[in-house]
Amino acid sequence: MRILIWTHGTRGDVQPYLALGYALHNAGHEPVVAGPRCYSGHAEQHGLNYAGLDDRWNRLTDDPEIRHALESNYAGVKGKKLAGTVIRRTRAYMATVLREIADVADEGMYDAVVHHTLVPGQHLGEYLDVPTFPVALQPVWIPTSAFPSPLGPQSLPPAFNRMTYSSSQFLVRAMFPKIGAWRAGRLGLPRYRRRMHNPFVRPDGAATTTLQAFSNGVLPADPAYPDTVHTTGFWYLPAPGDWQPAPALAAFLSNGERPVYIGFGSMTGKDPAQTAATVSKALAITGMRAIVVTGEGGLREEAFSGDVFVAGEIPHDWLFPLTRVIVHHGGGGTTGAALRAGIPQVICPFTGDQPFWARQMHRIGVSPPPVSQADITAEGLARAITHAVTSSTIAAKAAQFAQTANSEHGVTQAVQIIEQAMT
Repeated sequence: MRILIWTHGTRGDVQPYLALGYALHNAGHEPVVAGPRCYSGHAEQHGLNYAGLDDRWNRLTDDPEIRHALESNYAGVKGKKLAGTVIRRTRAYMATVLREIADVADEGMYDAVVHHTLVPGQHLGEYLDVPTFPVALQPVWIPTSAFPSPLGPQSLPPAFNRMTYSSSQFLVRAMFPKIGAWRAGRLGLPRYRRRMHNPFVRPDGAATTTLQAFSNGVLPADPAYPDTVHTTGFWYLPAPGDWQPAPALAAFLSNGERPVYIGFGSMTGKDPAQTAATVSKALAITGMRAIVVTGEGGLREEAFSGDVFVAGEIPHDWLFPLTRVIVHHGGGGTTGAALRAGIPQVICPFTGDQPFWARQMHRIGVSPPPVSQADITAEGLARAITHAVTSSTIAAKAAQFAQTANSEHGVTQAVQIIEQAMT
């Protein structure tokens, strides 16, 4: 089968879809992954056909004020004003993405469309007259009474849990405000019907086959999702087949005790230099060796000295099992990789779904209480790291959930579900 996979967002939003494309390719299919142009190199490393789309949205956070507003959930009057700026610019960029993805759809005869729930992929499926498979990376899309949406209010009575999920689809409509014009003009489809706001409903009104790329084992309770929703487990992208650690990294790992891993992905907080200084002081307090991964600009290399190795990027599946504790921001992909490695975690959430994953990791016992970026101190972070390293209970729980994560084979299950639905 020839399958169009459409995603959008940061690397954490793209990598799971690369994992799916890689698994589909290995199963004998022809995936084409479409996503922000800046991630084309990651696809090429795995031999995937990648259609690069407009990536100006990914550079919004090059503006320090916008980055701070985003990571503080647009707090304060200034944050609210910047939110308006972000929305206006996002809508302009997404209009370009819509035009480009339609061109990609015209370039090949596709049998199915798999898409991130952040993008309106159901319309491409209708245009191509093929099945669509929406994919949720977080439990914020399919309503459940078991817990509130991670992006919604957390303090409402349980009876209101299902209502908190309405904001997720509103987010898509806010990012893509001219879907009706795109449908009628570029795609030549009938008038925009209200139910087509919903990616989980086909044009004929039946439910779509939906994939959730995370584990039911880390949720508060069995959410009893509908039969059309398949929660497969996290999707992991292996390191490129020819990847080898730099000699300096290999030497660092072999010349001492296992290090602490610290990396916050694309998150930086309101003051990246201060965040790096805080982390550096915390490491000095613990006296532990560390590998610091700067990611997409978060931690400043110059803040670190002593027995610390600083790198821009290291594959998680290779590195995490070699560490003693994983300090991270709580993104779903990093959380899943840490679970799979069976290593204790310390989570310092910034925004979005990160506080949810941080709470869940503490709830299931694989980490101490979260260390919020808004309240982080060197002493508090040092205590959390020391607790995670010395607690036999946390170590045992991490090993237990590693067995669960490694037994799910999430992306393999996803391929099988797609294949079965297409037969």
